[in-house]
Amino acid sequence: MTAVLQADRRTAAHPAAAIRPLVALGAAVTVLLLGVAGRYGYSRDELYFLRAGRELAFGYVDQPPLTPAVARLMDGLFPGSLTALRAPSALAAGLVVVLTGLLAREFRASQAGQLLAAACIAVSSIVLIVGHVLSTTTLDLLAWTALSWLLVRSLRDGGAIWLATGALAGVALQNKVQPAFLLAAVLLGVLAAGPRAALRSSWPWLGGLVALAVWTPNPVWQATHGWPQLELAEALAAGSSGTSEPWYLFLPFQLVMVSPLLVPVWAAGLWRLARDPDLRTWRAFAVAYAVLAVVFLLTGGKPYYLAGLYPVLLAAGAAPVLSWVRRGASRLRVGLLTAALALSLAIDATLGLPLVPVDRLADTPVPDLNYDAAETVGWPRFAAAVERARNQLPAGARVVVLTGNYGEAGAVDRYAPQLGPAFSGHNAYGDWGPPPEDADAAVVVGLPRGDLERWFGSVEAAGRIDNGVGLDNEEQGETVWLATGRQVPWSQIWPQLRRLG
Repeated sequence: MTAVLQADRRTAAHPAAAIRPLVALGAAVTVLLLGVAGRYGYSRDELYFLRAGRELAFGYVDQPPLTPAVARLMDGLFPGSLTALRAPSALAAGLVVVLTGLLAREFRASQAGQLLAAACIAVSSIVLIVGHVLSTTTLDLLAWTALSWLLVRSLRDGGAIWLATGALAGVALQNKVQPAFLLAAVLLGVLAAGPRAALRSSWPWLGGLVALAVWTPNPVWQATHGWPQLELAEALAAGSSGTSEPWYLFLPFQLVMVSPLLVPVWAAGLWRLARDPDLRTWRAFAVAYAVLAVVFLLTGGKPYYLAGLYPVLLAAGAAPVLSWVRRGASRLRVGLLTAALALSLAIDATLGLPLVPVDRLADTPVPDLNYDAAETVGWPRFAAAVERARNQLPAGARVVVLTGNYGEAGAVDRYAPQLGPAFSGHNAYGDWGPPPEDADAAVVVGLPRGDLERWFGSVEAAGRIDNGVGLDNEEQGETVWLATGRQVPWSQIWPQLRRLG
């Protein structure tokens, strides 16, 4: 770090890009994430994406189609490979690192400043947590970072680059709708703080038309299906997701999104974007951060919805932090910064990556601090318990598997395909039902016995879910039911099972 800080101390209007160091750092992050990708197991969402990828559509009740399409592509190329499934996320995380450094260059950081910004995001909790699993959040983080980089250049240079910005926005919206909030907030920021002249050109509006054209298939699907994502948004705001947090934790969570030790870097970036005359062209991003923090807080948004703006803030904060390090007791300050980066990596990697041996995970605070860690353990044993229950019924009987959520259904589809397709009323799985009417028996997990007894003549316990490592996750200890002698048509049962969340 000392050698890097001593390098390239010259100030320039547009410094040279530190391409090789940035690519090397981004590649190191990608290699790290790929190296641990095969530990533990699939996440709940990954199991869901695998099934959704086999049911390709222009949209789903809970998401646009991009991530399921990626899951289908990777599983088709490398069937059953968890590492291959997660490779796009690892690559996306590496690209976020590189783009953060390039954003710092746009904000006039030297090559050392670019590398500092990239290092901060490389060791961040958000990149490490979402970078080692396939999720809509991983691709969304890359989308926000790349969009921000293009918006920074578009606001400064104008012209045809707005078309590239629009095209990327359209693709990003095929993954999640959150990029629309970024675009709207930046637009509001431009109107409030400038540069308003950028909007008097036709190019931004042409870029908007490009974005709309690329995105159109998904909103058309949503419109023809009654806008289910609006209902989903209400359910998430009410706390129906495992990653939902109480509203009063939204702002405290921002302190750990990167690392508590690196808050001064992005806080300096926010101040600089808001106050530094040299960055007045991009003051809209400071406005956008404040606006989105309020919007997501008031609407019940998840804390990580703001994650996509931290690459921008870190990029803006790198230069003033580097200037502080070089003043006064520089050796001490270099040591403090180096220690902050090293400790952030150690803590965030331990909490965010599957490093703790799985048989010791239950004895650590990791599952309490990282929801997804506990949800990547035990799925093969879950499917095996369902299969054992099915074997208690006659081999020739028409039996379906019915589960309470999409992760449980996805686990059966992945690990016990001979029992599938599994059925669940949860999110898009609800569109892939109901079960066939000739199926009068079901192996059921995750539904109350009282409900089953209203629909079936006999409901008996046939086992219990045990992940084998004593880890207290959503499935641990659930009863596996054998429900036979169905007395109510599936067409009447199914609407009662469907739910979004």
